[in-house]
Amino acid sequence: MRMGRDFPLAGLLRLRRLQQDSAAGSLAAANAKLRQSSDARSEAYDALAATPLEAADAATLHAIAAVRASSRSMLADLLAAEALDNTAVHTAQAEFHAARARSVGLEKLETKHSDALAVEDLRTEQAVLDELAGTAWHRRQKEANR
Repeated sequence: MRMGRDFPLAGLLRLRRLQQDSAAGSLAAANAKLRQSSDARSEAYDALAATPLEAADAATLHAIAAVRASSRSMLADLLAAEALDNTAVHTAQAEFHAARARSVGLEKLETKHSDALAVEDLRTEQAVLDELAGTAWHRRQKEANR
């Protein structure tokens, strides 16, 4: 049986790899956004912690209270954004793993196809070598019988 040299599902495998690459890009972008959210939250927390606790007069006390209230509100917003970004990372990871799983099966089939081609090539080469050896043996037998 002579099999085709090209992997019959090569086009589908290319598509699956493109989908996997796209999912990997989405995962990288989601991770980068999560890092940014985490950094922003950390900076806001540090700013809140650095707010002075002592006030010399009532106006300063009101200003400190307003800054702390604003910072707490901003921190709550940043925590919510970070939670959303974390969810996006988990979704992107699931999509990447699904895309990878779709590629793996085709990659295994491609490997089996390549292995079968290699075996076929080796058999063909061995048949040619056997034919050459047989021809040379018969030639030597004819020359010896002369």
